[in-house]
Amino acid sequence: MRYSRRQVLLASAIGTDMLSTRQSNAAKAAWRLKDELGLTLGIQMFSLRAFSADVALKHAAAAGFEQVEFYKGMLSPNPAADEIANIKSLVAEQRLSMSAHGVNRFGKDNEANEKLFEFAKAIGVENITASPEPGAFDQLDELVEEFDIRIAIHNHGPRHRYNRVVDVLKAIEGHDERIGACPDLGHYIRSGERPTEVIRLLQGRLYGIHLKDFAEMKDKSEGVILGKGHLDVEAVVDALIAVKFAPDGALWLEYEKNINEPIADIQECQKIAAAAIAKAKDARKAS
Repeated sequence: MRYSRRQVLLASAIGTDMLSTRQSNAAKAAWRLKDELGLTLGIQMFSLRAFSADVALKHAAAAGFEQVEFYKGMLSPNPAADEIANIKSLVAEQRLSMSAHGVNRFGKDNEANEKLFEFAKAIGVENITASPEPGAFDQLDELVEEFDIRIAIHNHGPRHRYNRVVDVLKAIEGHDERIGACPDLGHYIRSGERPTEVIRLLQGRLYGIHLKDFAEMKDKSEGVILGKGHLDVEAVVDALIAVKFAPDGALWLEYEKNINEPIADIQECQKIAAAAIAKAKDARKAS
């Protein structure tokens, strides 16, 4: 059975009212967990795509993440009437927060573009991670103002429209400041870019980071545990602090290997990222 957009949003609103207290408590818990640098560790749920949403969220919480970014395979942008309320309940139960959804495509279909923003508003996220076509930007200027939800452009490596950081900078030039970027550092490594330089160049328009590492800088390189390839995790954290990244977004781990048994690797990645943040925190105290 198909539900109308009005039915979906109405159901979401009802679910939001019922869960408001629980979500408020979860938000407070997430705030308490944030370190004094403001950097928040999250996970892109594509990393846990072998699991159902409820099991994936339990794994995310157990690993020590604070925020999640859903993708369409786990939370459809065209949800059934009760799906949004159910997902919000599951997120709140694990004391997590949901800050983004993506990667979503924006094209010339104005109605489809608007529906994506309505969906983002219904699930309560501040960012839509996206791969917009050039013809979509004029409408995106209107939509980010109307909904006060940010667009974060995501890169997918060589031959992609946003292969290099300059491609993103050219795309957002002259557009609403709420149109920015969510750089995938692993894909930028594949494109021959330096992650720390990418962060520096996108200062002020960074609305998320996909933490990903690759062992080789070539087209079909496999992802690896953070720090085992070309990604200098500590340098990335230092760069994010330098550009005052927080509280504009989260560092979402995106780990694509070992699809069916990713938990141990994901936990190791989380520990490596958390250790880099802790080291930066200690350095600040010592200075």
